[in-house]
Amino acid sequence: MGRLTGKTAVVTGASSGMGKEIVKLFAQEGANVIAVARRLERLQELADSLADAEGKVVPFQGDISSKEVNEAMIDKAVECFGKLDILVNNAGIMDDMAAVGDFSDDKLQSVFNVNVFGPFYATRKAVNTFKAQGTKGSIVHIASEGAYKTCAGAVYCASKSAVVTLSRNTAYMYKAEGIRSNAIIAGGFATEISTSMGMPNMEAYGKLKANLATAPAPGNPIEIARAVLFLASDEAEYVSGAELAVDGGWCAA
Repeated sequence: MGRLTGKTAVVTGASSGMGKEIVKLFAQEGANVIAVARRLERLQELADSLADAEGKVVPFQGDISSKEVNEAMIDKAVECFGKLDILVNNAGIMDDMAAVGDFSDDKLQSVFNVNVFGPFYATRKAVNTFKAQGTKGSIVHIASEGAYKTCAGAVYCASKSAVVTLSRNTAYMYKAEGIRSNAIIAGGFATEISTSMGMPNMEAYGKLKANLATAPAPGNPIEIARAVLFLASDEAEYVSGAELAVDGGWCAA
């Protein structure tokens, strides 16, 4: 029996990188998982690879910048497995490193749609689902050192600061209901997020090099998955409103 046996989870950004590792570990630990991403073929490959896991993986295609997708993915969890226990807000994209004087309107909108509005919509739906069920629940947000360090552009850093604040406020407001909310402060990891950046603003990138040079070598996404597993599990039932740095010590620089 796994650490999440009997639990139902929704994981966004599940087709690659950290989200993929989270889904794999959750299913191996017994959770039934709604795996959410835009690339359905990758989700299906992931589900097929986990056919022998204790938990079942159900692919769910959708763009989490959409309010309707965020609501539908949680409805799907309840439809398939009768309840929701865990939400992992993992999906995220980068900006182009630009300072506040140079960001584009399109970049501001796209980054906030995915990194901020998506988690807000999903968290609202999850909290109200937990309350309707009359159950406790766990929400884990994947934030970033960008919430504390100037290691990316103004838009990305601001978006991850918003995620940290969302997590803390949710933990406080729903502590009486037993709804836990925690944030992972992720450092640099070998994932596909850089592909969402496009051509960086070179003037800003030049200024950021000093901060980026203090970062350790990129981590393996499984390290994030292990931290998320702990926060999502009953082992962390007294942990809420926390920010757990998983960054190889970058926070100490």
